[in-house]
Amino acid sequence: MADLEHALIDGFVSYLRLERGYSENTIQAYMTDLVKWFDFCERHHINPFPPRHEFMSRFLKEMSEQGKSKASLQRYAAAIRSWNRYLSIEGWIEEEQWLPSLPSKEQKLPQILSEGEVERLISSCRDGSILGQRDEAIFEVTYGCGLRASEVCSLTLGNIDWHGNAMRVVGKGDRERVVPLLGSIKEKLKRYVEIVRPQLDRRGEHWLFLTRTGRRLHREDLWRIMRRRGRAAGIPTSRLHPHVLRHSLATHMLRRGLDLRTLQELLGHASISTTERYTHLDLELRDIYDRCHPRA
Repeated sequence: MADLEHALIDGFVSYLRLERGYSENTIQAYMTDLVKWFDFCERHHINPFPPRHEFMSRFLKEMSEQGKSKASLQRYAAAIRSWNRYLSIEGWIEEEQWLPSLPSKEQKLPQILSEGEVERLISSCRDGSILGQRDEAIFEVTYGCGLRASEVCSLTLGNIDWHGNAMRVVGKGDRERVVPLLGSIKEKLKRYVEIVRPQLDRRGEHWLFLTRTGRRLHREDLWRIMRRRGRAAGIPTSRLHPHVLRHSLATHMLRRGLDLRTLQELLGHASISTTERYTHLDLELRDIYDRCHPRA
């Protein structure tokens, strides 16, 4: 059974990557979730082929009792439903089993920084060091171009079009988009590439942002940088996360009159409903402002 299981999982990975167009991060998350499902089935002496309604419900209940969030439960369910669909398509089960609907997901509004806090975060990098100049370039690009953490870390030198004032970004599902590279963002990035980066690149890497040792920057590195610079800027760690600059830019640009469709293209959202979250966030902040400001 183990050999068959491994063969099916390999096929499932190809299905998610090639047919569904999922990102490598999503695929890795689904694989982790499937391991939990297989462990559950083994402990309870359940045949995991196919996933059945009553067993999946028990699995999600057990995960909930272990304190998993609603977002995690929804992802577990989505992973198992995709697995179920794959087994049906490939003929490993006679027909796709009916599974319970996805658990409701908590609708959390993204946290943001004020424009002043963004400036403080960027200013905290100006310590004259090589890493400080690198961090300033990272924050300028992340905020100025509205990038996801994974997009920042996957940028290469070849993604930059200096003459066209643009940068090619590969987002979720390997969808590409072009974002403008203008003003101080371009100036700081150009200085980093021409002066700072050569002092970090010891291996002839093509990645844009490098660590102290010259290797590719990863999400974990980006989080550590943001947390360290945030402390220096007096911003609580609880308000910092790898996507906070992206969320902040979206809200700031909406306040300045940018339309939703243009913002959707800039951020690379597949659905306009995702972009609309920032409208809700901005309205909520304005309501708080109106209630609390003594001169509002």
